[in-house]
Amino acid sequence: MKKVLITVVRKACYLDLMEKYENPIEHACDMEKGAVFIANGWQRPEGLCESAWETMSPFVMALAHGAKDFYDGWMKNPRSAMISCNDGFRPVSFLLETMDEEAEL
Repeated sequence: MKKVLITVVRKACYLDLMEKYENPIEHACDMEKGAVFIANGWQRPEGLCESAWETMSPFVMALAHGAKDFYDGWMKNPRSAMISCNDGFRPVSFLLETMDEEAEL
């Protein structure tokens, strides 16, 4: 099983939707563009949003076990995936890439 590199590539913010539908939240998301995490198997990397992990973990595990070419050529790099968290107000996009390094079990 391989390690998987997780990089925050974009963080959007939809103020119009927040004003219309969301109750005020002081501290909603800690993810910052450029942040990097390394998944070692099924363990959520420290500091990575739990909700985002729930969304991406099936893809992380598939990549860690050698899966590639999701959806018949979706990504230019077949050993990668672009996944967004499920926050409809401030979605964060993550690039997942299989590393050559073996996971530490």
